[in-house]
Amino acid sequence: MPKKLYMTAGYNTISMGTGRKEFNPKKERPGIEHYISEAGKGVVKQIGDAAKIDETVIGNFMAARFNKQAHLGGFAALVDDQLENKPSLSVEGACASGGLSLISAMRSVLSESADVVLSLGVEVQNTVKAIYGADILAGAGWFKNRKTGHAYFFPGQFSDRAGVYYEKYGYDYARNGMKQWFVNAMEHARLDPDAQENHNTNPDLAGSYDKMKPNGKAFVEHLNVLDCSKVSDGASGIIVASEQGLQKLGIAKSQAVEIAGWAQVTRNITKDPIDPVELTTIKKAAEQALAKAGITIDQVATVETHDCFSIAGLLAVEALGLAEKGKGAEYVAAGNTARNGAMPMNTTGGLIGWGHPTGATGVHQAVTIWQQLTGNAGQAQLNLPADRPYGLTINMGGDDVTVVAIVYKRG
Repeated sequence: MPKKLYMTAGYNTISMGTGRKEFNPKKERPGIEHYISEAGKGVVKQIGDAAKIDETVIGNFMAARFNKQAHLGGFAALVDDQLENKPSLSVEGACASGGLSLISAMRSVLSESADVVLSLGVEVQNTVKAIYGADILAGAGWFKNRKTGHAYFFPGQFSDRAGVYYEKYGYDYARNGMKQWFVNAMEHARLDPDAQENHNTNPDLAGSYDKMKPNGKAFVEHLNVLDCSKVSDGASGIIVASEQGLQKLGIAKSQAVEIAGWAQVTRNITKDPIDPVELTTIKKAAEQALAKAGITIDQVATVETHDCFSIAGLLAVEALGLAEKGKGAEYVAAGNTARNGAMPMNTTGGLIGWGHPTGATGVHQAVTIWQQLTGNAGQAQLNLPADRPYGLTINMGGDDVTVVAIVYKRG
């Protein structure tokens, strides 16, 4: 890295949607401005003074359709009057919009146009029924394929990947790994009060998963609804700062994480994946980020990966080099990605357990790693080994199209 970069003062709103006791789809709920304001204020409260923020970046995917609201950069001053007349913009890269918010903030600090940038991510998508939302979310892929794709477009995309995985490696073998991924997600979400599945008290998660067989007539052919991330409303925020910025904020490095390496990789959205059972863009992004940090995956203590579907979790395990191709299901089923496993992953539930407010996910992942590496993760806190001071986030947009990978180090 040409200069040192840090993240600090992370904040998440509740991930609101089905699964939360207080969620009622028939009642009016807070709009996108509420979530931007709450996440931003949660960050400002930790740094003490919004006047110290030089710029704001807001990641969002489809507010123009979910909420009929564009131009989200104009909402920064809702966080604090002192952000009025300061640079603010919104960025979009489908489900990687939050990651692009972080990357944009990092680039501003690296360019020396700012020392302290507020990075936000937000999505409010419980404004439409799921089948209509599927049409909006299909914009994360090549929309020209919409008419020939599944009614639930993205579940259909990853159902196809799962189907090939079953053919190559065995149905029961794959489902055992996917089941454990789901169980981990629920158990981890129960440790974070902001998680969408925090209220899940099902005593037999594995049994419930086994009973719900994939049914193409009711949903998609190779996945059940428990394999899928949630429709969610929420926002997350974090500060990206230079070394001078941390000093200006009066925040000790022990309460920050250093950005050791990062990568943004994008493949051609008009082409089908080269191999349905390989997430090639995640693989390239992770390899580049780890190389920039000068480390290997074995030096990472915990990973937040983009498990929009359970099959994506298994394939990410393989793309990161934690397991050989086709061995991801075995690796997960053996408990390696659970919080007490060899590589704890998605320690607050990931997209399936914590929730997936699309534009916020990348920032939420960064907040989770910041919490873990600074000892601020509450009940979800891991006992991290001293010789593995790194964390890694993988934020994916579309079907492995845009990927942001970031390596973090204890400050």
